[in-house]
Amino acid sequence: MESVVHLRSAVAVLGRFPALAGVDLDVDPGEILLLRGPNGAGKTTMLRLCAGLTPLSSGEAVVLGVDLARQAHAVRRRVGLLGHATYLYDDLTVTENLDFWARASGATTADGRAALDRLGVAHRLWSLPVHALSAGQRRRVSFAAMVARRPELWLLDEPHAGLDAAGRDIIDGLMREASSVGATVLFASHELDRAGDVATRAVEIVGGTITSPAPPADAPLAAAVTP
Repeated sequence: MESVVHLRSAVAVLGRFPALAGVDLDVDPGEILLLRGPNGAGKTTMLRLCAGLTPLSSGEAVVLGVDLARQAHAVRRRVGLLGHATYLYDDLTVTENLDFWARASGATTADGRAALDRLGVAHRLWSLPVHALSAGQRRRVSFAAMVARRPELWLLDEPHAGLDAAGRDIIDGLMREASSVGATVLFASHELDRAGDVATRAVEIVGGTITSPAPPADAPLAAAVTP
């Protein structure tokens, strides 16, 4: 089975700083992989590398069969990255934002509306400009824009941030659903109790390298995500 993410001695330099300093990692189709580690460890850089946004400085990085050293742009339409920024246009309405991102990715208007419903975005909000929404509402809309694209690889940076308990439960359900239909999820989180419930595997990143291997297949995941 070909890995969705294959990294060997992967290095990514930001300025003069090696944010990734030789990462080895393989992620199989359908996995929900938790990236854990302290702030500044390289988790966000790894997600952006896999999205084709942070250049590979040296080593090997193949995502969805695409060699990122040569064709990083080719992977961008096939992945969904949700970071700290919403990537929404504040002056456009909720539905105008969803329509824009749907058209950009080849999805349909119906896909966008269905994603808004799935994220629990109330219909009364759909005609409002994004700047009028709360932080949690904007987060849900941003997640809906990603879900509507039906990416093969989900790359999530602190996906539960800014959401209430109901919203966090929705996100967990979506990650499990994506995995069940063959998509792969990589997500970074400091909320280890919740993350441990949804992840199928966990690795730890410290100083730009992975310091802990995946647990054995028969090991309980809770042990892997205990600080």
